[in-house]
Amino acid sequence: MNRSRRGNILVNIDWITVAIYLILVFLGWINIYSATYNESHVSIFDISQKYGKQLIWIGAAIIIAIFTLIIDSKFYSSFAYVLYAVGILLLLSVLFFGIEVNASKSWFQIGNFRIQPVEFTKITVCLALARLLSDENFSFNKLSDIIRTAIIFALPIILIFLQNDTGSALMFFSFIFVLFRQGMNKVIFITSFALVVFFILALVIDLEILLIISLVLNIIGFTILNKHSNQKQIVFYTSLALAIASYILHKYTNIFVDKTLTLVLINTAAIALLMLVLFIIKKNKTILLFLTTIIGITIFVLSVDFVFNNVLQPHQQNRINDLLGISSDPLGAGYNVNQSKIAIGSGGLTGKGFLKGTQTKYNFVPEQSTDFIFCTIGEEWGFLGSSLVLFLFCFLILRLIFLAERQRSVFSRIYGYGVVSILFFHVAINIGMTIGLAPVIGIPLPFFSYGGSSLWAFTILLFIFIKLDSDRLQIFR
Repeated sequence: MNRSRRGNILVNIDWITVAIYLILVFLGWINIYSATYNESHVSIFDISQKYGKQLIWIGAAIIIAIFTLIIDSKFYSSFAYVLYAVGILLLLSVLFFGIEVNASKSWFQIGNFRIQPVEFTKITVCLALARLLSDENFSFNKLSDIIRTAIIFALPIILIFLQNDTGSALMFFSFIFVLFRQGMNKVIFITSFALVVFFILALVIDLEILLIISLVLNIIGFTILNKHSNQKQIVFYTSLALAIASYILHKYTNIFVDKTLTLVLINTAAIALLMLVLFIIKKNKTILLFLTTIIGITIFVLSVDFVFNNVLQPHQQNRINDLLGISSDPLGAGYNVNQSKIAIGSGGLTGKGFLKGTQTKYNFVPEQSTDFIFCTIGEEWGFLGSSLVLFLFCFLILRLIFLAERQRSVFSRIYGYGVVSILFFHVAINIGMTIGLAPVIGIPLPFFSYGGSSLWAFTILLFIFIKLDSDRLQIFR
């Protein structure tokens, strides 16, 4: 039976996914050649140039893919936690023994090569999450299981933040789609989305206005959802009285003049206190929900300034400000995106042609072979070529969703959705930041961006799932 299994490995592999992978890798190599073309080194196989080195990475990636397929499927589920621990140790080690690149201490220098552990940690987190959620006793209704899930995310995020690699740390939040697919309470999913919205709004509009909006929305929601008319009336009329009193104090007295935020906070605290008293008296869960929401949103909104000014790097702050229109600096923080949009826009419908991109050839676009590789595609291939690349990525992601849904193993299905989440986040954010729809956070475009760490990590990530899918008819945990 073991011989039969080994003989069927090639037969059961989803060759459609493999073919898309090979096409994307080939297109990535061609575009790296175009983005870093050197007239004195015209051979695409010249290993002294980035395109020659990338060919070495590609060859090694294919060997790694084959090795990944040879390993028994049970290894990935059985040793998921061990691999996760190794990933955490690597992230910890790079803080002490790593080198600093672009203000981020997240690389190991091995001879002439650099390895970025965070790329491989994405795989180990994905495996550990799949292992945890596939446990028969796991439940989102158990606090202990929620804490265990949070720890799996929190450890790598904290360590990556310490490396000053905010972009990679944000990637781990994409796993919320996996949690939602596995039955996480939709309220948590909606709340997470709302927090992102509130974070952006807190940067764009005054805190006082945002707090007032959140308070009004809470009162409206409480009025709609609460079935007890007497409680509705108490909250509504008390809120109205506080609003009138606040207006009179602010308009006709010297109290709180030029301290609108203090006034808003007092109103919010009063409403929260009222709801707390009602909850103590009535023991109504609806009251507790809105009490928690009011306090949570208030604390979150007030903490945005601290996070923005103390967690994000100065260049990231400038890029976000430029993206949101808070400030405009086309020659500074907005330079990369501005040149990127010029390059992509100049490509028109069909592009300028292979090796004929002027923006990329004359190095107007920084990091054009890594984070901004999509600029080369847009300039030389135009709208049609860019659409083809987007179609290939969309087809790959949809194919992976199809494969995930047909899995008999819960572990395999969860891991498959983890792969989808990682790829979707990278593609959406990378392309979004090149066209000015997302902040520049420095993450690679899968299979296209130059570098061995990224290519190898995405290859392993994808081919583990291809291996799991090839053994889908043999149920295991």
